[in-house]
Amino acid sequence: MPVLNPANGDVVASVRTYSETEIDEIIRKADAARHDWAAVTAKERSAILRAWFDLIILHREELAEICTRECGKPLAEARTEVDYAASFVEWYSEEAKRAYGETIPSFAVGKSIVVTKEPVGTCAAITPWNFPLAMITRKSAPALAAGCAIVIKPSEATPLSALALEALAVKAGIPTDVLRIVPSDDAPMVGKLFCTHPTVRKISFTGSTAIGKLLLEQAGSTVKRVSMELGGNAPFIVFGDADVDAAVDGAMIAKFRNAGQSCIGANRMLVQRDVHDLFVEKFVARVSALKVANGLEEGAQIGPLITDTAFKKVESLTDLALSQGASLAWGGSHHNAGAQFYTPTVLTGVAPDMDIARQEIFGPVASITSFQSEDEALRLANDTRYGLASYFYTRDIGRVARVMRELEYGMVAVNEGLLGTEVAPFGGIKESGLGREGSRHGMDEYLELKYGLIGGLGT
Repeated sequence: MPVLNPANGDVVASVRTYSETEIDEIIRKADAARHDWAAVTAKERSAILRAWFDLIILHREELAEICTRECGKPLAEARTEVDYAASFVEWYSEEAKRAYGETIPSFAVGKSIVVTKEPVGTCAAITPWNFPLAMITRKSAPALAAGCAIVIKPSEATPLSALALEALAVKAGIPTDVLRIVPSDDAPMVGKLFCTHPTVRKISFTGSTAIGKLLLEQAGSTVKRVSMELGGNAPFIVFGDADVDAAVDGAMIAKFRNAGQSCIGANRMLVQRDVHDLFVEKFVARVSALKVANGLEEGAQIGPLITDTAFKKVESLTDLALSQGASLAWGGSHHNAGAQFYTPTVLTGVAPDMDIARQEIFGPVASITSFQSEDEALRLANDTRYGLASYFYTRDIGRVARVMRELEYGMVAVNEGLLGTEVAPFGGIKESGLGREGSRHGMDEYLELKYGLIGGLGT
């Protein structure tokens, strides 16, 4: 399977793919190996995960270059992603020692109640191309810390980052069969196998809502535990009392990180009329100065879209919005840096019923809609079937409390444009998914509760 550099179409490398029979055998080996891994003391698992973290940091530059070559993001962003990926390994190396149970006051004399946490078992995961390092560690680190085995299918576009992490994991001392990466160009086959395999106890998926729904259906056949991080349609709200300069800073991060190819990226910018023109003026000045280039080029800020299909979607949504009455403040065309580069774009006058406001753009196009009141902003923000991330800027402390409470999203960032961190629970509500990743809650996704009643203890 060839791995292409989206910046120029060059073949970076070719990787072997796994057949259904081979993946089935890998799952069975993982299931056999998980018992010994679960029997390892939490302290020892912690030390091995810590060694994996140290190796990731040691190979930061190599991992960042691999990431940039296969997914296109600027090298500076790739370095940041390596650090983000490593943070989950570090965090769960520490959490491995803290899977605490509980004792419950008894309901009867001579009886004792204990609750323990035990590993779910053998797990499977499917990861996306846009954060090919971080999505591997965010799923595998808590699974391994809990004492589970995990088999992971990375995106067809970005298997090299996953294979590099696997190599470092083995070097750190994680048993080969306990963490396996299985590249494949047959995603439907792997998804169905993961979901229906009798020994897989849990599946974790990051990707589109449509595919997530299909996997949920298939996983129901064997009643698996599931974690789903699906699509988003994040609002970025700027109220009239906001620090406009700070809001522009946040918007640049929330919209243009990874060329807008992020599920938590700002998809709809809602700006109060009092500050609309000022915000647009300052925002366009920043957007127009972005350097669009191959991610390996010095100072690159916007890389290519991952595929030609992705480019055409962004181009089509932008052109349609303009034909429906939106105004072009900047950009709006192919960029001469390469076939899959799109010029960072700002659209104003975007109506809530336009396709670009209803769908994930997943590209460097900011759509701006004005609003009059707080109630209108909340109505517009919540008018979507998605509920992953949301952002708003204000200096009114009362509004902070109200809007944070009323936004129907799993994550809310107030006066901040970046909310991902290993210490907090990442995940959405509504059709944006199930479960959480990161924080102590992320490890609970890989643990089962066992209630034990001990009798015969006397009076």
